[in-house]
Formats: sequence, structure tokens, C-alpha cells
Amino acid sequence: MSDIAILKEMIKDTATVPLTKNNYGKNQVILEEATDYSVTVNGMPDNDQVIVIKTDAFSAPNAIFKGNRGECKRADFVIIADTDTKKRIIFMELKAKKDSETEIIQQLTGAQCFVAYCQEIGRKFWQQKNFLNNYQSRFVSIGHINVPKRKTRIERSTGNYDSPERMLKIDWPDYIEFNHLAGRK
Repeated sequence: MSDIAILKEMIKDTATVPLTKNNYGKNQVILEEATDYSVTVNGMPDNDQVIVIKTDAFSAPNAIFKGNRGECKRADFVIIADTDTKKRIIFMELKAKKDSETEIIQQLTGAQCFVAYCQEIGRKFWQQKNFLNNYQSRFVSIGHINVPKRKTRIERSTGNYDSPERMLKIDWPDYIEFNHLAGRK
């Protein structure tokens, strides 16, 4: 059984975001944060190769953790893809305008912890010792979503955006391509 198939057994449908087809018949996902704003990711892999999880769909663990260091926060979405050429986990935080970088790092880190928990669930309860191994992580912050679009969007990144501190920052997006989020390597 593939990692994606296991995740689809593990995660409730209410905590996932389904793929749709765009006007050209290609896979896309529309990431909506409440009803205020959304971002479209085009060029998504086939449905059996990807799962999109709304990681803030469950209540924050405030009953257990104090939250003094941001450990109760989670990013908005995680895209986990296993294609023929790429194994990626893309952590995404959407902001209507802009938020502090420290808070965004905490949210991305919290989502990373959520995926680590899912990884252990797959290893222990599905007896898959290599569950979610060899995936590369990407961290993305998308801002100024509900602000009127500019002619060109602004992107900032330091390196491969492979840690919350080196996230890819995209402002004023009309849409985003999956391959861009996943990176080349």
C-alpha cells in the first residue's frame, strides 16, 4: 500500500481538500482559509499520488501544552505528494495580509510536528517501518492574499526553503504551480 493510500485511510475526509479540474482539464487544488480568501495550486499530481491536509482542522492541543513557545500552532495546509519523480511534503501558511515571521515559523514547525505524528501512526498502526521516509520538505508562506492583486507577484527565498526559517515567501499570488512549490531537487 502506498504512503498516500495509508494517509487517505488515516485522515478523515473532513480534514482534507479534494482536487478539482481547471479549465484545461488539469488537476488543481483550491486552498481556502475560512471564506475570506483562497489560493489555487495548479498542476497537482494525480489523485492517487497526493493528499492535501488542512492541518488546522482540529483544535489546538491547549489542554495539554502551555503554548508558551508556539507549540500549539499549526500551518494551514500540508500537501504530501509521491510521484514518479518527487516525494515532497509541502507545509503552507496562508495570510490575508502579513504576520510576524516568528509566528509563521511556529505555525510551519507545528505542522511539521503533525506530520511526524502521522508518520509514527503509519509505522506503528499500519506496520509500515518506512512510512513517509525519503520525502523532502518544503516550507511556504503565502501573504497578501485578499489584497488586490499586483501585476507581478513577489517571491523571496533563502536556499531550498527546506526549513521553516528558510521558507519561500510568496505575496499577491493569482495562482501557484505545484512544481514551483515542490522545487527542482
